[in-house]
This record gives sequence, C-alpha cells and structure tokens, in this order.
Amino acid sequence: MQSQIQQLDWDNLKASLDGELKIDTLSKMIYATDASVYREIPLAVVYPKNNEDLKKLIDFAHQYNIGLTPRTAGTSLAGQCVTNGIVVDVSKYFTSIINLDIENSRVTVQPGVIRDDLNRFLASYGLFFGPNTSTSNRCMIGGMVGNNSSGTTSIQYGVTRDKVVCLKTILASKEEVEFKSLTKKDLEYKLDLDSQESKIYEGIHQVLSNETVIDQINSNYPKPEIHRRNTGYAIDVLLNNSFYSGKSEQLNICDI
Repeated sequence: MQSQIQQLDWDNLKASLDGELKIDTLSKMIYATDASVYREIPLAVVYPKNNEDLKKLIDFAHQYNIGLTPRTAGTSLAGQCVTNGIVVDVSKYFTSIINLDIENSRVTVQPGVIRDDLNRFLASYGLFFGPNTSTSNRCMIGGMVGNNSSGTTSIQYGVTRDKVVCLKTILASKEEVEFKSLTKKDLEYKLDLDSQESKIYEGIHQVLSNETVIDQINSNYPKPEIHRRNTGYAIDVLLNNSFYSGKSEQLNICDI
C-alpha cells in the first residue's frame, strides 16, 4: 500500500484541477474523523470547484484503484465520511442556491448549501425546508440527502427523501445523469440505452420484477410508518408504482 501511495501522481492531479488538492499531514489529520467515533487517515483531501474537477477525480480514482468519499459538513455519526481514499469536500465551492420555483415550491441547490442558510433564504417567500437535524446550522443538503436526514419536524413535514424531486449526478462512468420521475415509456427508453444509467435502472427493474423478491420486501421491510429507515435503500417505496405492484404512474429513484 505504501509503495502504491508513493507512486500516485499528485503533482499532475493538482495541476489539472481548478480546485485544491491537499496531501499535507495536517489536512489529512483534520479529515480523518467526522462526528462519529471512527478515525481513518485519507490519502488526500480535494476541494473540487466544478463538475470537470469531479470527473478528473473519477479518472484518477479508476487509474489507481482508490476510493472517493464525498463530504460536506462531516456531521455523520456512523463514520460515513471517513476513508482511506480521497475525501472530496464539496462544502467550499458547491454552495449555490441556483433557482427558486415559487409556484411549485421547489428550490434547486448545490450539495454544500447549509440547511439553515437555505431556510433563511426561503423565509421571505413563506417557504421552508422541513427536515431539521440537530446540526441544522452546519449540516448541508448533500449530506442530508445521503443520510435521509429527519429531525423533530419530520413527523409533520417528512424526511429528506420525501422532499427530493430530482438529483443531478455524476456516475462512476463520468456520465452526467439526472434522476427524476419517469413514466413507463421513459423507463422503457432508459432500459434500451447502453449506459451506466441504464444499468442502474435495469438492476432495479430485474429485482422488482421478481415476485419472490416482492414478497420478501413486503414481508421483511420495516413498516412505512417507520419513516426514516436510513439503514439501507427504501426500495419498497418503488413498489408503489404501476410498473410493479402499485398504482402510481411515476417511478423516481430519488424516493429511496
């Protein structure tokens, strides 16, 4: 492992990024922990500035067979943010509130937007983002989506996954993909593509088209009333659409 680390071309990566790369001991020690009891020293810390930086990091990770761990505020309690790979901290540059659609009560944000900052912005429009973790003055929307954050008001207003309409993502293949509600025709089109996105939908479709799997999900998944359920993907929610056994005409994997 040590010889591999020494062979990593940090200079070339640093020169290619618009953001910043940190491999000094202090930076790595700072990012070795989150709010949990776990500790692991990363190889490096990167503050990407744009999507192209993220794609360059994906190439680098593939080249050297190392992991990338996205991070925002690091308030996770189960070690989700610690890694022996590269920490990708989006809290410095991905901090914009991009658009507000008042008519549909929808806001488009980057993952580094702090939850309370978002609500201060929304307050003058009579809107607010419901899930309110105990760390709401520092936790960020990207982390809330990853953790399906809840909080005291989630009983009334829902957890984070209840509020996600669409996710613009970059996959491991570097494809820029927008996950959102699909009709049956949309899904059939996606399944016909030759892409990483289509493989994701194909995997879900194969699992949820299996009657045995459906029976196991219905028998063993937590009751829907246990609304946070962040111990895994809530794939039982996808059974609510007409593609499988439900009545909804839309499929949105943001719901899980």
